[in-house]
This record gives sequence, structure tokens and C-alpha cells, in this order.
Amino acid sequence: MTDAPTAPADTRVDALIRRMTIEEKIGSLLVARIVTGADGTLWEGTDNESPFGFSPTTELIRDRHVTHVTLMNPAPVADLARWGRGIRELADSTRLGIPVSVASDPVHGRSRNHAVAMTGGGFTPLPEPIALAATHDPALVREAARMIGEELRAAGIHIALHPMADLATEPRWARVSGTFGEDPQLAAELVAEYVRGLDESGVAATVKHFPGGGPQRGGEDAHFEHGAHTVYPGGRFDEHLRPFAAAIEAGVVRVMPGYAAPLGLDYDEVGFAFERRLISGVLRERLGFDGVVVTDFNIVHGMRLPRLGVELPVRAWGMLHADPAERVARLLDAGVDQFGGEDDPAPVLEALDRGLVTEQRIDESVRRVLREKERLGLFDDAGALDVSPDEVAGRIAVDENLAIGERVQRASVVALQGAPVALSPTSRVYVEGMASDALDGRAVAVADPADADLAVLRIGAPFEQRDGMLEQGFHSGSLEFPAEEIARIAAIAARVPTVVDVFLDRPAVLTPLAELGVTLVGTFGVDDEVLLDAVTGRAATTGRLPFDLPRSMAAVEASREDVPFDTADPLWRFGEGLRWSPVIS
Repeated sequence: MTDAPTAPADTRVDALIRRMTIEEKIGSLLVARIVTGADGTLWEGTDNESPFGFSPTTELIRDRHVTHVTLMNPAPVADLARWGRGIRELADSTRLGIPVSVASDPVHGRSRNHAVAMTGGGFTPLPEPIALAATHDPALVREAARMIGEELRAAGIHIALHPMADLATEPRWARVSGTFGEDPQLAAELVAEYVRGLDESGVAATVKHFPGGGPQRGGEDAHFEHGAHTVYPGGRFDEHLRPFAAAIEAGVVRVMPGYAAPLGLDYDEVGFAFERRLISGVLRERLGFDGVVVTDFNIVHGMRLPRLGVELPVRAWGMLHADPAERVARLLDAGVDQFGGEDDPAPVLEALDRGLVTEQRIDESVRRVLREKERLGLFDDAGALDVSPDEVAGRIAVDENLAIGERVQRASVVALQGAPVALSPTSRVYVEGMASDALDGRAVAVADPADADLAVLRIGAPFEQRDGMLEQGFHSGSLEFPAEEIARIAAIAARVPTVVDVFLDRPAVLTPLAELGVTLVGTFGVDDEVLLDAVTGRAATTGRLPFDLPRSMAAVEASREDVPFDTADPLWRFGEGLRWSPVIS
């Protein structure tokens, strides 16, 4: 896919552009949200709206000439295959038969934030991306990414809206779990391997959130106006570019700028995608990127969720004063090609009518978009790498793929404190945060710690509960456990030997837990069986921390958002992790 288009392909693209109406050209620059109908049908809706406010599929593709869509519901894979076939047939029936490219947020992880990832559907389960960084294994990352891509393509998905190349330099940021950690060198190496793995599977990677969304002011996320800015008190802007440069060198064909507007730099205080000196200057000229630049969703318009009674504001930070046509014009002038989450051609048409944009400029972006479809093989046979609904079960979550997923899980477990614990079929174990049958064949489950020989607690990293339907999914704020939670765990640990596993979607302050003398483990989304094998000595632990774990919130608050490893005297450092060897019985 990364091979340069051939001359005949360029000729075909140029010929197609000459045949396209301006409406068809504009349609190719829109990346519409879309949902599948029941049992993989093309959703046509009632009252002209989906439950999320999206337009009917036929209207999008035939009337608005949209040729890029992003799936917003985690349909079962067989339904996706049926839906994909319907999409291809619908695209074939249009005047020019331009194939539709289908994109998706991550579907293989275990994110609890469904605004940025989807779970379910039957794909091979993996931990969160930060777990790949915890393996410190570039070859395994590439193998996992290739498997992810093969499953996406089998389900009819051509574009992955990942990986995140952001550095996790701000521990409070809600998106840490989607990154490859805090270290610029490791993140750059792993992002490049991830891009190569997807490319080998025939899927286009989208590296985001250029030029690095990690240094969010105060750790607040840029989906929300109170998180509208990145800051650089340490002067490390260029360090955050390193993973993006590595992805470009690895052949990435898509880049998504972040929402945030930078403070303290020699750029306008507008969202990254609106700044010409960043998109055309840094990304295209300095780093040499000539692929498709697609905005993050809804920086031209907001979004209504009518059946949920919610309206999400536009995320055009620094450009809220502008109207949609002016936003579109500035995005195109900056060097952007496509508008994420947009399905209304009106602002682009208005920008043309007002002389804010030329058709020649639109043609530049259309050419990049069509060349990408050529690279993906969609023009020659839109379904060449996709499979039929009857065959998809034989390509997704098969034994070979499940084995890769399990290897990633096991390689990512980080042992922080203590040693493996003894367990036998007669051991009485009190558990929290585990499936009811997790101990079957291993031990006897008891309901009260007072009756137990061992306690195993699986808990999440702390966060502050936020208001609003969308923001509730973003774990932000303090990284300290509430005093009452520490007291509760301390009471259990005082009664019985205790193992505590913390789901480290952010770098939690574990100091109070460490002081309890418990066996302490950090994980990033692993099965109960994998955890139990690690803590009981059935399997080796080889995972190493992908970031520092701070000693206190005071240290976090005193650190600089853009500087790696800037919290004073961390409790555990990047790269640390005990090597527990399997116990020979």
C-alpha cells in the first residue's frame, strides 16, 4: 500500500477528477459518521435521522456524494461484512462508481470511553494500546498491528483511526491509555512498527493527534473547551514531533491534527488543524508528509444527539467566532484535505461562492483522497481483501489471532511489588473486580475476606467524576485514591494476604497502596486468567512500565505538561517491573 502510485493510476485519478462535478469533489472531502442497520442492513432511518442524528446511508452516498464514512456502532463482524457488501453495491450504483472507504476507531481494545473507541463485535480482544508500550517489544507490536489490520479488512474496514502518537507527558490526561507511553524514543519506535503492521495488512493507519496532544494544560482533554490548549512550559514542542516523524518515515498515509490550540508557541492560538504554519509548514514541508490530512471530528459544526437530548458544541478552538464556511476555508488554506465527522457540503459550497476557496485547491485534496483509494486497491476491486459474511468468522478471532492477543496480554503485565502467591484448589480466595467463575478449578471463592486465605482485588485507577454525557467517559482530574478507598483496602490487607491489580489507564498515585505491603500489579486490560497466572507464578511477568508512576499529586501538579519524566521522585520509574519467574511445583 505504501508503494507510490503507478503512472496509469495517476492517469486514472486525473481523468476521474476531470469528470467529477464540484458536488462530487466536495463529497469526497467529507468523512461522515454512519451506523449499520439491524443485521447488517444499510440504515435508512426514520424521520431522516439515526438515533445519533446521522443521515440515511443512501442520502449520504447518492445525494451528498460522500465516499468516506466512519462507523459509529460496534456491530457484530458478520453484520459488518453484510453491511460492507451493501455499501460497495450502493457505491457502484452512483454515477462515477467511486468506492467508499470505511474507517473505524479502535475496536480491539478494552476502552471504557466509547467516545474514542468501540468494544465488542467479536474482534480479537487486546489490552489498551498502552499495554503494547508495556511490552517494550517492537516485533510484537508490529505482529499485533498486522493482526488488527487483517481483521479490520476482513470486516470491510479500510482505514484505522489509530495509532495515537501523542506522548503521555501529562499524567492527568484522559487519553494516556491510547498512547505508547511517555518516552519519546520508545513511542517513536513502536508507532512506526504499528504503522508498518497495519500497512502490511492492507489497512491505512491514521496517526494522531498531530503535533502531539499529550501536553494538555492541566491534563484536561481538548474535546472540551476547558481543555482547549496545549502548553509548553519546558520548551519541548519538537520532542512531541518525534513519533509523528517516525510514522511518516514508516510510510503512514493519513494524519489527524488534534483539537487543541497551542499556547506559548510562535503560532496562532487556534486549533492545530487551522494553523497553516503547522500543517503546511511543519507537517508537509519540514516532515515531508504528502498523504491525507483529516481533521478530528466536528471542528466545522457541532453535533446533535436528538434522541438523547444532547447537543455537542463545535470544537473549533480559537475559531468559534468564525462561521462554518470561514472555518472550512481556513482548514483548506492550512493544508487539510478532509473534514472529520462532517456530512454537510454547504459550508464548502459557500466558501467557493464567497471566493474563500478555489476549485483548484479542492482538486489538490481530492487528488490525495483518490490516490489513497488506489493504494488501498479499492478501484480495482472494492472487495478484493474483504470477505463474504459467511466467511468472516473464519478470519476474525481465530485461534492464531487469539494467541497473539494472549501473548500481548501476558507480556504487558507489570509486577510492581511483592512476589507470586501460592494458590491451590482448596485455597479460599476473596475476589473483587473479577468474573464470578474466574477461580473455577483454581481455588474456592468466598464472599468475606475474614474467611479467606488470600484476597485478589482488581481496581481501576482513580479519577474525578465529571458532568455531561460525553465527559463522563473521560477519566480526568486527580490521580489519588480517595481516603475511604485506601482505608477499605487496608482493612482487607490487615486480615488476609492481598494482591491488588490496578488498571493503569492513567499513571495513578499508588503510594498509599504500596505502603500497605500488598502484592501490587499494574495492568492495562487483561483477562482474569492472565492476571491469575501472573500473580500465582504460573507464567512469567516481563512487562515494564511505559511511564513513571508519580509519588504524589503534588509532584504531578508541580510538573511541566510537555516534559517527559518530570514528576519529582517518582514511586516507580519508566522501564521498571519485577521479573517473576514461573514457580516450579
